[in-house]
Amino acid sequence: MHHGSGILSTRQRRLAWLGFLLAALQAPVSARLVSDESWLFSLCVALMVATVIIADDAARRRPADATD
Repeated sequence: MHHGSGILSTRQRRLAWLGFLLAALQAPVSARLVSDESWLFSLCVALMVATVIIADDAARRRPADATD
């Protein structure tokens, strides 16, 4: 059984993980340093990138011959 290819290339997947980690680490740092609630934007970006990574995982695990 062959696995399907994901929606991201290998390079895009690595950049997505890097972006997720940077945004996830930046949120608590800016929450401590900034008095307003702008750190929530970093949290939202990290959650959106995580959603794309999860969708890519699901597409990679789906068999190549499966159709919707």
